[in-house]
Amino acid sequence: MKIMLVEQRTYTTHPGKWRDYLSLYEKEGLQIQQRILGRMVGYYFTDIGELNQIVHMWAYEDLADRTQRRGELGKDANWQAYVVKMLPLLQSQTSKILIPAPFFEPTWKPL
Repeated sequence: MKIMLVEQRTYTTHPGKWRDYLSLYEKEGLQIQQRILGRMVGYYFTDIGELNQIVHMWAYEDLADRTQRRGELGKDANWQAYVVKMLPLLQSQTSKILIPAPFFEPTWKPL
């Protein structure tokens, strides 16, 4: 798979709830997303600047690949059960699609 785009999702939790979010995600959401979405580029929390944010990035071949994988994720019963627990921790979420510059070649290998 040649990586053509990266989705950057930023979740802002209610104040002080970022630890609860990360704990829940590690226990219930991580394995499901890794299995279905494939290539996690990074998973971070903020320490300086705007706090209580979780930033995660996923690589896809193209928008069709993203649409197919996100659709499969949304249909997964275990993911749906996780989302019911996770959503009350969030204040907001944003998503950006990042396109690599023409000269950029990732140094990591896709799965």
